[in-house]
Amino acid sequence: MNAETDRNAAREPLIEFRNAGYRLLNGQGILHNLTLTVSRGETLALLGRSGAGKTTALKLINRMLDPSDGQVLVEDKETTSWNAIALRRHIGYVIQDVGLFPHFTIEQNVSLVPRLERWPAERTQARVKELFDLVDLDFDKFAKRHPHELSGGQRQRVGIARALAADPPILLMDEPFGALDPLTRGDLQREFQKLQQRLGKTIVMVTHDVGESLLLASRIALLEDGKLIGVYSPPEFLAAKEPVAAAYITNFRMYEEAERANEHH
Repeated sequence: MNAETDRNAAREPLIEFRNAGYRLLNGQGILHNLTLTVSRGETLALLGRSGAGKTTALKLINRMLDPSDGQVLVEDKETTSWNAIALRRHIGYVIQDVGLFPHFTIEQNVSLVPRLERWPAERTQARVKELFDLVDLDFDKFAKRHPHELSGGQRQRVGIARALAADPPILLMDEPFGALDPLTRGDLQREFQKLQQRLGKTIVMVTHDVGESLLLASRIALLEDGKLIGVYSPPEFLAAKEPVAAAYITNFRMYEEAERANEHH
């Protein structure tokens, strides 16, 4: 594959929203006319306050919801044409509270999708050990433990390992580090950034954290009241004049200044 082919593959749209909307049964609109493309290998942050439509957009990708209007496509195929289970196994999903099965060991949690896919036991075991290494957890120490025996940061690592278990091309992350204390969150964000550089997955991440968006995303899609305000690279977002984007940046800079002031005291 030559360099030009590599670049074209990287620009290939893996996920597309075409005037996609979602309404509740009572007719209330949650997401309106979303048109957005996510290219192979990029990390897109869906940024916005609570109720902006971020998680709804995420759930349209893995068919936890079907669009009321428009289309959502994954790999050039409408989500409504995919078998829902096949689609979800094609997509890793990481959520804030991790959602690990409490009665499963950590090893059983991580190996869940390969076992459902009926991978041979030897291949599953090799993949699980590889994933423990990938998220920097000691297999001998943690494999036989249960989720309640781990810290929040360790459980989040397990959640990421489980989402990556069957090597899906797409990873969806809903406030993945939101429940962690600031120091653990910062450590995991930096580790995840390195992991993404190694793996090159296509990632859509829901967040209300501007700093997280600027650190981890190649592009930021800003949502407000169920509508797309704009799509920015991190430098474009920092310089944005659009009022909603500018308000986020003002608050972010005030927070940074307060943090720096606290460090000096």
